[in-house]
Amino acid sequence: MTTQNKQETSKKLKSSHLTGKSLTIGSLVATLIALTPFLFYQYESVPSTSTWDTFLFTFESKFYQDANISVWFFMGKLIPLYLTIIWFFTCRHWWYHALLVPIAMYCYQLGGMISDDTGIIDSFQLMYLVPIMAVIIPSIYLIRAKMFNKMNSNKTLQELEEEFTMRPKGVLGKIKDYF
Repeated sequence: MTTQNKQETSKKLKSSHLTGKSLTIGSLVATLIALTPFLFYQYESVPSTSTWDTFLFTFESKFYQDANISVWFFMGKLIPLYLTIIWFFTCRHWWYHALLVPIAMYCYQLGGMISDDTGIIDSFQLMYLVPIMAVIIPSIYLIRAKMFNKMNSNKTLQELEEEFTMRPKGVLGKIKDYF
């Protein structure tokens, strides 16, 4: 077997391994997304009483006076947060940091729901999102400006997209980039 044949065989093995790995990860992500209706409708198993007792915990709905409604509102915030986090960690576009704004918004809303002292949900949250938006929006604009400058240097849009595309590092790799 010649050296060239060995190199081609090695490349085929590596590409088939990556295909299998990406297929596994893609299947896992698709399964997590497909589970969202099941997760959302878990509120239907919660009784329509102010106190919900389980063998793990006791939940008392103070604001809504109905545990079923409280869990319904909670799932209405948790599921979009869950899907946006999946989108953030699987997105390969240059603008994926913009997804941090809705992630922060949903986290704030969930925190407000969990807090027993909160009387009004979804109010005055823009004030807490301004610092996050103040960092993310200019960053995205600067990336866009760089892309525009490079477009004027006779690069195709496909080449620019490939240049600014983030290569997958895994969940831990992306988390390490932020800390």
